[in-house]
Amino acid sequence: MATQDHLREEVTIRFAGDSGDGMQLTGSLFTNTTALEGNDLRTLPEFPAEIRAPAGTVPGVSSFQLHFGSKEIMTPGDICDLLVAMNSAALKANLGLLKPGGTIIVNTAGFDKRNLNLSKYGDENNPLEDGTLSGYTVLEVDITKLTKESLSDSGLSHKDIERSKNMFVLGLLYWMYNRPLESTISFLNKKFGKTPEIAKANIKVLKDGYHYGETTEVFTSRFTVKKAHLKPGTYRNITGNDATVIGLAAAARKSNLPLFFGSYPITPASDVLHGLSRLKNYGIYTFQAEDEIAAVSSAIGAAFGGSIGVTSSSGPGIALKGEAIGLAVMLELPLVILNIQRAGPSTGMPTKTEQSDLLQAMYGRNGESPVVIVAPRTPADCFDMVFEACRISLEHMVPVYFMSDGFLANGSEPWKFPSEENLKNINVEFELPANGSDKPFLPYARDERHVRSWAIPGTKGIEHRVGGLEKEDLTGNVSYDPDNHEKMVKVRKAKVDAIAHHIPLQDVDSGNENGDVLLLGWGSTYGSLRTVAGKLREEGVDISHIHLRYLNPFPRNLGSLLNGFNQILVPEINDGQLVRMIRDQYQSPAKGINKIKGRPFGVDELKEEILLAIQASKSNLVS
Repeated sequence: MATQDHLREEVTIRFAGDSGDGMQLTGSLFTNTTALEGNDLRTLPEFPAEIRAPAGTVPGVSSFQLHFGSKEIMTPGDICDLLVAMNSAALKANLGLLKPGGTIIVNTAGFDKRNLNLSKYGDENNPLEDGTLSGYTVLEVDITKLTKESLSDSGLSHKDIERSKNMFVLGLLYWMYNRPLESTISFLNKKFGKTPEIAKANIKVLKDGYHYGETTEVFTSRFTVKKAHLKPGTYRNITGNDATVIGLAAAARKSNLPLFFGSYPITPASDVLHGLSRLKNYGIYTFQAEDEIAAVSSAIGAAFGGSIGVTSSSGPGIALKGEAIGLAVMLELPLVILNIQRAGPSTGMPTKTEQSDLLQAMYGRNGESPVVIVAPRTPADCFDMVFEACRISLEHMVPVYFMSDGFLANGSEPWKFPSEENLKNINVEFELPANGSDKPFLPYARDERHVRSWAIPGTKGIEHRVGGLEKEDLTGNVSYDPDNHEKMVKVRKAKVDAIAHHIPLQDVDSGNENGDVLLLGWGSTYGSLRTVAGKLREEGVDISHIHLRYLNPFPRNLGSLLNGFNQILVPEINDGQLVRMIRDQYQSPAKGINKIKGRPFGVDELKEEILLAIQASKSNLVS
């Protein structure tokens, strides 16, 4: 039967299997190849919280979803066109995410009696035989057997051969979607340079998977997705955590300061520590502390000594860091706190995404303890906003929260390399030596921005006290005077508030600057909100979209923008946190649209919620 080639504007693929089946690597390699082909894309990796979840069970399933196309792609896709299921558990966990009439590639070896029982189908209810998959295009391939045949004379162990079956899948998908093999072959040669027999085996299986697609009668369709119309420039595929690493390195270079990163491993923030630890040649020092308190305290000490002090964690670790962050507020030292959010409370769901910690960042310390809060909106935007977090922290002598999350941290998109001249300057000035002046040094004297000087210990003539006890205005001496305490509390807040004059005015991402409905979002909801707003405008709905990257202080024109709309809807992956802040500061009747399921908003589900909210508002006006 002749192969038919189909042109597609966009495609969504989901790879699913046991956590040991290599689905994350398979998805990442397909993504990198697709980025090199010039497609726009977004990804959604999902994996168990356990390092080695129970094999063959639904909780042990790991998956990777990729949405790519020749047009602008802003989300990883609501539902997929193609599902790769390496076993019955993978099918059971992900079938609901496949569109009606979609295609399933199943590894038939993963549907034996043992796997069916582990996935709770039961050995007498094989979904490949009982009609469960009627209405889908099912392509059955014994991937395990074909991989063993491919490597029968390789001399590798049974275990190593088993590990290679994901390369057969990757080769097959490269054939189906007209993707080249070269970049993956280069990756395998580099990754297994010290074990060339492993590299050779994986490359052979990759090619055999590709040729299987060419020669078998099971696969009769190929798909072509043309390049997207991206702005000219040099691009690479990047995850949010990788962009954060590069953004921190860029801030160190631009400020001409060493960067000290004190951290303790926690999902999904650990990759930032891993990435920075490889950049010692760029004046970056990493310290894996014994606990969260030691991690943040070491970063504060580095800032006291004149370095960029950075620490990272997720919600549970940020809670432990709270007292020390309050110390940084009292000392008025620059400190950047990376909160890569996950589902809570407590340990919660470590590998699932959630915008769970905005109110924790805003209020989660004892006393009046104001900090700056910024948030990236896409994986690539993590570069810009962590750079901005460093700039604000250094120039205004203040702790700054950088609020990413698991979706941004692990998701990826094409990133256009910035040039140095396009980066903002970071102006750093240390207090100069006294040089015999009779005037006493006043460490808490301030400039017109309420910012005190950065006085480095060991500098002649500027010795001063530090500590968590309240400071006397100007001198920094310990003070229990009530009037002084009130003054210092208010001036610390005034310093944070004044930063609104040193950040950009808020723009309208899409739509008009006034009208009927405003979608107001922050962080990782950006792609869903932008896409939904565009679809609704095409249907005649008067709707605009504003996305906040600065959350404390808010941009100084935000209030006037909000006043231009009849209805404000605030979609969040939490139970309503930004919406509380908006109601508090602007007395706005904003309404929350909330999802707390560990997954980002789907475009269709969000569209339905918005239309229901609009209809409810109109009904209230009529009544």
